[in-house]
Amino acid sequence: MDESASHGRSQGDIEKTSDGIGRWWVYLAVAVGGTWLFWLPAIALGLRFDSAIGLVLLLVGLAVPGVVGIAFVYLVYDERGQADFWNRVVNPRRVGLRWFVVILLVPLGIGILAGIADLLLGGTGLAWGEGVTEFGVNPLAILPALFFATLPPILEELGWRGYALDRLQLKRSAASASLILGVVWALWHLPLFFIEGSFQHDAVGFATTGFWLFMAGVVALSFAFTWIYNNTERSILGIVVLHGWVNFTAETIVVPDPAYYGLWFVLAGVIVAVWGAKTMTAAAEVPHPPLPSSP
Repeated sequence: MDESASHGRSQGDIEKTSDGIGRWWVYLAVAVGGTWLFWLPAIALGLRFDSAIGLVLLLVGLAVPGVVGIAFVYLVYDERGQADFWNRVVNPRRVGLRWFVVILLVPLGIGILAGIADLLLGGTGLAWGEGVTEFGVNPLAILPALFFATLPPILEELGWRGYALDRLQLKRSAASASLILGVVWALWHLPLFFIEGSFQHDAVGFATTGFWLFMAGVVALSFAFTWIYNNTERSILGIVVLHGWVNFTAETIVVPDPAYYGLWFVLAGVIVAVWGAKTMTAAAEVPHPPLPSSP
């Protein structure tokens, strides 16, 4: 078999893995539906997420995207694909020093620049979050920021980027995949706006200006996450760190939502303009999962 025929067979094999149960929309439907299965009862029963039962429902719902993602990896991929998944979870070499610095600087820079922009426009600028201002009196005040910086990113990203983004990019550009995943990711949060004790309910509110900025901002974040993911050899570890650092900086450096989310949209536009909508990298093709082993 010549090289061109081999390449054609390989591309065909890659695309075939998007058929059947491995389809991206099947995973997203199960992940969102599974989460809502635990969060909607909290709404119906009037539970708060800071109650014992409410906290259990919150955590189980948070775990669904990752647990389902792992299950789909084992359903869809062979041993090579499964080994690739766990390597992407634990191998820091995929990220590299340069992109690790990018991961640390981007969320921090967005927060600081948003504060400066708001101040120049006559606003209040940036302020320290509650966990920082009260840390000297009550060190436990930093716990919410640490929680949102650790557990949710791990539980979510094993599925969103760990499984779904690869499936979407099999036949779509990086930009299209980012848009689809970003919209679903935003909608996944929807029940939280109706449950007391959640950030979305207590600090944002449903159908407020902040609500629309949050939902749109999640879509913009999806573009940044894809950019990092595709440039770090599909590193799940890198995305977990990025997601956690985004959450932590947002909890500790408080800036007005319009400036904050507006800059994430600016970054998304710059990424597409500079790196291109097709791959968001310097490469001609998006990175794919390994091919199935030959029989």
